[in-house]
Amino acid sequence: MGDTDLSKFDLSQLQAELEEEREVKEMLEESVSDLKGTIVDLEERLLSVDGEGNEWKTRYETQLELNAQLERQIRILHERLDGLRGDPTDRLASIRSYDDMPVDALRQRLKVLTSERSSLQSQLLDCRLRIEQEGKAYQKAYDERRAYLSEIAKVSSILDLSRKVQLGHPRGATQSPHEKYEQTDTFWFEF
Repeated sequence: MGDTDLSKFDLSQLQAELEEEREVKEMLEESVSDLKGTIVDLEERLLSVDGEGNEWKTRYETQLELNAQLERQIRILHERLDGLRGDPTDRLASIRSYDDMPVDALRQRLKVLTSERSSLQSQLLDCRLRIEQEGKAYQKAYDERRAYLSEIAKVSSILDLSRKVQLGHPRGATQSPHEKYEQTDTFWFEF
């Protein structure tokens, strides 16, 4: 620095540049502070979504248990149906079992079987609807969680970039304060 001629620099120009640098530094510090607050808010929201995840996990496990029960019922009904069909070589065996029953008992049996069938169809439809609704709700919560994580990552990277910019300004850089302000100004529009 001994070779530089200090007479080339006007004191008022240097003071103006210094003041501009201070303003840029204040803006960057304020930006960093705002970004830190945003990160804290997003992390709190993420934690609340994670808490909801336990609820969805419980619902999912409950639904798996219900599905297993329904599959057991279906298996039992298939076994009963196979039992009613009897020997495949004697196709009339199931019909013969009803030959000895009175007409009123047959009508009553038909009503019971029809009622059971309607009830099972209704249960099946309800289960399908619940699975579909819970799947949509789970997907919505999962998408929200991913959006929060993405936003947190974006804000974190901006914060890191801001720190690098703040720490990366070497003293005595050849860049004019106006150019620095333009770069900082474009930084604000990256949000």
